[in-house]
Amino acid sequence: MMEYLPVAVFVGFSIAFAGVLVALGYFLAPSEPNAEKLSPYESGFEAFEDARMKFDVRFFLIAILFIIFDLELIFLIPWATAMKMIGLPGIMAVVVFLVLLTVGFAYEWKKGALEWD
Repeated sequence: MMEYLPVAVFVGFSIAFAGVLVALGYFLAPSEPNAEKLSPYESGFEAFEDARMKFDVRFFLIAILFIIFDLELIFLIPWATAMKMIGLPGIMAVVVFLVLLTVGFAYEWKKGALEWD
């Protein structure tokens, strides 16, 4: 059990430190509530529909497609920074990746997944 002592000390210190920071923020932060701060909407408008209204499925589809393409493009950053070190096999892997990404984008475009109307 002595091997776990440093981990237990670290976890205990982390919890105590987080608790101290939260308590300091609670006691030292200025609190000036007013009607606008206490309103539930940041825009300042009152709710004009039910908060449980259903969103169109296309909204979620476009959001998921954006996240997928965004994450796929993030994979290009390591390849771009190490382009000289990866050589021809690495460059060919990037080309195959970009071709697949382009084919997927063309398929989504052709199916009308990116159309909002």
